[in-house]
Amino acid sequence: MSELHLNSLKSLIVFKTLFESGTATRAARELGITQSGVSRSLAQLEENIGMALFMRHKNRLIALPEAEELYQEIMELMGNLDEMKHTIVALREFGASRMRLVSAPALGFAYIPQVIASILRINPKYSIYFDIMPSPDVVRAVESGHFDAGFVTLPVTSERLIVEELFTVEAVCMIPVNHPLAAADHIEISDLKNQHLVIPNQPNLAADQVLKLISQNKIRISGKTEANIAAICSLVANGVGISLINPITAYDTVAVQRGIVIKPFRPAFHYSFGLIYKRSWSDTQLIKLLKENLPKTPDCL
Repeated sequence: MSELHLNSLKSLIVFKTLFESGTATRAARELGITQSGVSRSLAQLEENIGMALFMRHKNRLIALPEAEELYQEIMELMGNLDEMKHTIVALREFGASRMRLVSAPALGFAYIPQVIASILRINPKYSIYFDIMPSPDVVRAVESGHFDAGFVTLPVTSERLIVEELFTVEAVCMIPVNHPLAAADHIEISDLKNQHLVIPNQPNLAADQVLKLISQNKIRISGKTEANIAAICSLVANGVGISLINPITAYDTVAVQRGIVIKPFRPAFHYSFGLIYKRSWSDTQLIKLLKENLPKTPDCL
């Protein structure tokens, strides 16, 4: 069997068109070549890959299951080729193509969007892809190269990444505005007795610490609701219970949603956040641009 080389790309395009159009006549018309040219290209492709793609029956071509699978692979290839074209054009025009960022939820809903907006004000031609996922997944995503840089809740250990601490904040208590504790100057661990807690359904430093402290002090709570961090604030605003959360998310929520008050919590629990990226990216233009546009501290501090 002969090897499938990149110069077979033309025959893949012919096959794609033939698969979509259903007949060699239509494929030839769409491609601007002869019907015999389509048939010849298909024959060469089948010989090259060592298997038949169509069953020939009474001058008709019936796609085999192998053709369906190859078509899906070609569609993915075409998408990658289009992406590569955009990348080349962007590199040629302004020296960078895109920035792929991923963040833990605590920073993902307001802090990082502000950073992205700042970058795009400087150069609106940047193409930015942004996603939110738990900190352990952020580390794996940056290590694997799926993202260029990530924002995580510290501590993080990775031999493959540079980890730079950004800032540290104290956890705060979010309380429904009509709750009896809403008038308190601050909330203490003893105040949680008989309270319903709303906590993240993902590993969370403050939640883990407060649950441990509740257990140590033998404080009985009335119950708990576990939810995605994006839903916690809404649950509190609707009177479900109270929550310990990082102040960035808390103050971002209060800015757009009524029905919540924020109180200091004692003893203090701290969150530290960091920027991670591959060591090989240390001196890249994109990382430098990103770091230049990171606020030293969030607006709420």
